[in-house]
Amino acid sequence: MSKISRRSVLAGAAAAGATGLIARPAIGQAQWPNRPVTLVCPWGAGGGTDATARIVASLLEKNMGQPFNVVNRTGGSGVVGHSAIATAAPDGYTIGMITVEITMMHHQGLTDLNPTSYTPLALMNEDPPGVQVSASSPYKDIKALAEAIKAAPAGKFKASGTGQGGIWHLALIGWLVAMGLKPDHVAWAPSNGAAPAMQDLAAGGIDIVTCSVPEARAMIDAGKAKALAIMAKERNPQFKDVPTLNETLGINYSVGAWRGIAGPKGLPADVQAKLIAELKKAYDSKEFKDFMNARGFGMTFADQAGFTKFMADGDKAMAAAMNAAGLAKKA
Repeated sequence: MSKISRRSVLAGAAAAGATGLIARPAIGQAQWPNRPVTLVCPWGAGGGTDATARIVASLLEKNMGQPFNVVNRTGGSGVVGHSAIATAAPDGYTIGMITVEITMMHHQGLTDLNPTSYTPLALMNEDPPGVQVSASSPYKDIKALAEAIKAAPAGKFKASGTGQGGIWHLALIGWLVAMGLKPDHVAWAPSNGAAPAMQDLAAGGIDIVTCSVPEARAMIDAGKAKALAIMAKERNPQFKDVPTLNETLGINYSVGAWRGIAGPKGLPADVQAKLIAELKKAYDSKEFKDFMNARGFGMTFADQAGFTKFMADGDKAMAAAMNAAGLAKKA
C-alpha cells in the first residue's frame, strides 16, 4: 500500500513537473517584456531615423515598464542594421526601425532583404527631401544653385545624405534628371545617414545635402547650414520660409523617406499584438506629437496591414524609379 502510494505521489509529482515545464514558456511569453528590449536603428546617431527611434523607444519604455535600448548598427548603405533586425531571434527582445531603403537595397543587389523579410508592426513617419548647402555657400537660393550646377562640368559638385543608391541619393538624381542633366552630373559621397553628411557639409567636404529639412535642422539652427528648397507638393509649416522646387524651379518632383517599426519574421502573435497596440498608443500621445512637430518631422501612421501594403506598393514604385535612374542592378 505504501509503495503504491509512494509511486502515485512520485508519478503525480513528475506529471506536475512536466506540466510546469510546458506551462512556463507560455507564462513567460504572456509577461513579455520581462527584460530589456533592443531597438536597432540602421542609421547614425543624430539623424532623423535615430531621433524617431529614440522617441518611440522612450514611450514604449515608459508605458511597458522595461528598458527599450536604441542601438545604432550602421554600414553597408543600411544593410548592416536592417540585417540585424531580420536575423534576430523572433522572441520580441530585438525589434528595429526599418526605413525606405528596405524597398531599395535589394533592387541594387546589395542584399536579399526586402519588406517581406520582417514582421511589420507600424509605420510612424514620412518626410520629403530638402536641398541644403553650408552657411558659407555663395548660393543664396535654389535658382542660383541650379544654374551653377547646370553650368558646371560633371562631378564638380559633390552631394551626400545617405548611402549609395539610398533615398536621398535618389532624390538628388530625380532633381538632376528633372533639370535635364545626367543622373551622375553631381557626384555622390556615401554616408551613414544625414547627421554625418551635414557635419561634412558644415566642414566644407561636400557642397549639397539632400536629406529632409528636419534632419538638417540642428546645423541650420546652429548657423552652419541653410535649406534652399524642399521636394514636396507644399511647404512644411515648421519651415515655412523654405520654398518647394515647384514654386521656384517649376519642377514637380518628390520622393519621401519613411520609418516604421518591425521585428524578425516569426514574432509571436501575442508579442505582435502588444507591440502594435503600444505603438499606436505612442503615436497618439502628446509627447510623440510634440517631439515630431518641434522638429518638423512628418507623422504618418499605418497599422500592420496598412504598413504591409504601404511597403509592397513602395517596393514596386522604387523598382520603377531606380530602373529609370540607372541604380537598379541589371539581371
